[in-house]
Amino acid sequence: MWKSNRRDFILSSTMIGTMLLEVSGAPVEERYRVGIIGHTGRGDYGHGLHTMWTGVDNAKVVSVADADPNGLNKTQKIFKHARGFTDFRELLTATKPDVLSIGMRHVDQHHEVALKAIEAGVRGIYIEKPFCRSSQEADDILSAASARNVKIAVAHRNRYHPVLPVVKQLIVDGVIGRVLEYRMRGKEDTRGGMLDLWVLGGHLVNLVNYFAGSPKSCSAIVLISGRPATRLDPIQGAEGVGLIAGNEVHARFEMEDGITAYFDSIANAGNAAAGFGVQIIGTEGIIDLRIDREPLAHVLHGSPFHPVNKTKSWIPISTAGIGRPEPIPKLEEQISKHILGGNDLLNAIEENREPLCNAKEAATTIEMLTAVSVSHLENGARIALPLQVRTNPWIQ
Repeated sequence: MWKSNRRDFILSSTMIGTMLLEVSGAPVEERYRVGIIGHTGRGDYGHGLHTMWTGVDNAKVVSVADADPNGLNKTQKIFKHARGFTDFRELLTATKPDVLSIGMRHVDQHHEVALKAIEAGVRGIYIEKPFCRSSQEADDILSAASARNVKIAVAHRNRYHPVLPVVKQLIVDGVIGRVLEYRMRGKEDTRGGMLDLWVLGGHLVNLVNYFAGSPKSCSAIVLISGRPATRLDPIQGAEGVGLIAGNEVHARFEMEDGITAYFDSIANAGNAAAGFGVQIIGTEGIIDLRIDREPLAHVLHGSPFHPVNKTKSWIPISTAGIGRPEPIPKLEEQISKHILGGNDLLNAIEENREPLCNAKEAATTIEMLTAVSVSHLENGARIALPLQVRTNPWIQ
């Protein structure tokens, strides 16, 4: 088992102090007025992008919009003093919130709502994933936000997990030896393939982007029941993702750090107790990141290519280090309910910096997802990133 030394203890102690400050919500000083936009029946409020604000320091929900009157009534019962609207545009003009939560999962609504919110003068946006449907939509939002210095945080909630910098430092320190590859697998349920890539795979490529830097190229193949998908195959994907095709995806990304990342998803090949994560594979071990699980990270010591008779165990990684108890109280709740993400957005506004999971990185995520289809439609060719194709490549 890996043992810490004095340097590791000092490093962990310093990180924990910083992380506890982040969890507390300091240094936000003013109270931010929050507007919430959801759409019952069309993505609802995502994964709690309305109730998250009850746990975020210095945030007060002042307004809610939902095109479904029954859904609006239900949400207003949570926020009894918030004004209600069935048209989100009226919310923006009538209440002028400082921060807006764009909660609906159906991504076809994100582009318009985000642009209208920026135009209306919000200072920050917390938006459900996927960020948008195409690189062109991402370009539009980034340009508008940059012009008005609007901070956008995207709800890849694992990116706000304070163990990530600990894991990154462990990799630098050589805990798993030389890193050889990043391995991503989707949830691989009935949505396996392209829908899995778009709805859930963004969590994975976003994490790889954090560790490996920007993607440089992509080569991929998309299959339907074992045969290559063609331009005759696309259908309208669920949750507003637009035209997609394929129930099996195999993609390869060359990353900025010189290491290759792989994404795979096959319909109905997954296991509810496993899968849906990233493995960072090294010459002397593996670091495993399970999406939306706590602990998020584990390490397995020893060469993954050398079968041995003795039993090897996965060891949890906390913010205090390998095999140590987690010192941050209620960390799982802070992550799962987007409380860390919400606090980080308010801190980003206060400090005039980008959120930990920001729009630029989310745009890179969308570009990586799009590149899979672009490469496949060019017979698996190696496609350079950034992409020249900025729209959905399945649209002829």
